[in-house]
Amino acid sequence: MAEADLMSSPVGQKPVYWDPYEPEVFANPYPMLKRLREEAPLYYNEKYDFYAVSRYEDCIAVLGNRDDYISKHGGVIEVMKAGIEVPSGMFIYEDPPLHTAHRRFFTKVFTPKHVAALDTQIRDFCVKALDPLVGGNEIDFIEHLGAEMPMRVIGMLLGMPEEQLKDAQRNVDESMRTEPGQQNENSGDSLAGEYYADFVDYRIKNPGDDLVSSLLNTPFDDDKGVTRTLTRAEVLSMVALIFGAGNETTNRLIGWTAKLLSERPDDRREVHANPAMLPEVLEEVLRYEPPGMYIGRTVVRDVEFHGTKVPAGNALLAIVSAANRDEAKFPNGEVFDIHRGRQPHLTFGYGFHNCLGNALARVEGRIAFEEVFKRFRDWEVDLSRAKMSSTATVRGWESLPARI
Repeated sequence: MAEADLMSSPVGQKPVYWDPYEPEVFANPYPMLKRLREEAPLYYNEKYDFYAVSRYEDCIAVLGNRDDYISKHGGVIEVMKAGIEVPSGMFIYEDPPLHTAHRRFFTKVFTPKHVAALDTQIRDFCVKALDPLVGGNEIDFIEHLGAEMPMRVIGMLLGMPEEQLKDAQRNVDESMRTEPGQQNENSGDSLAGEYYADFVDYRIKNPGDDLVSSLLNTPFDDDKGVTRTLTRAEVLSMVALIFGAGNETTNRLIGWTAKLLSERPDDRREVHANPAMLPEVLEEVLRYEPPGMYIGRTVVRDVEFHGTKVPAGNALLAIVSAANRDEAKFPNGEVFDIHRGRQPHLTFGYGFHNCLGNALARVEGRIAFEEVFKRFRDWEVDLSRAKMSSTATVRGWESLPARI
């Protein structure tokens, strides 16, 4: 079907065109995403050959249906179109029963109760990041906090040596980096986790009280009903997934929270006076500026949206950043409102594939800004020096300097 058949636009207005690699759209995607919801709720991009839905209920229909929309071909368009075989262990790109077997390794680690018990360690990392800035006149919310605390928390859980953390973080950043307007042709290379081979081999010979040692030595029933331990290759993929996701989500959350509160001094001072508001404020940040723009699935049978068929075998993207502002679900959805209260946004996905680390990201974000507010009541982000990350996979800041 021609792209134009799925996109009607008012006379005199340019046709709807959403390209996740287009720098201008990436910098501020929301006007185009609003048009998608209104004019092309089922969208087809001919250049990259994918379909997309942008309304809340349509995204729910895709993400909540594991029979018609599968994950094993990847969840981002580069991987989905590369035709690579996703390595076993990269469970966000797996389907039941394998997904169920692999995800089970992490469910206890990332429960709200277990994450809450990390409060002291998370807070200590924040204190060490922020205390040296007291008495100065500037903070970079990414360099000093977002790129530090989450990295150290996930490194602590994995049992990764301190001296390896920064290099591992740089490896994650490079694997996600794109040139403006271009796909990342090497995005699938990092899935196998070969970068972490020396670290995992060390843990094979020197097990400790950490997540990687547990992965290597805990028996489980796999998708074929065989009781075994994970293979080295499966552990490598899991480490790549957990370290990457554990860095990125909270890093972006910290950046967007700092920017949004900088632009709204009345809100910032209200939260400073009442830090108990932080959990609801962070939910609104997550809704309003989600780190991940979309979640991809592959259609396994012909499906229909808004009277148009999506043939089996096609890539279908649920654009959660558009769904999170759908007026049908979120009144005044284009407005950032710290008093909105908790509403079920789709930033962490939906259904059985919801983000495993969502409780950790929420706790890290809350503690980070509790500690920020203990030291700084006011800040003003300097957007003239800020830099947005060059990646189409997650959207956020590479640097975010602010005057304090």
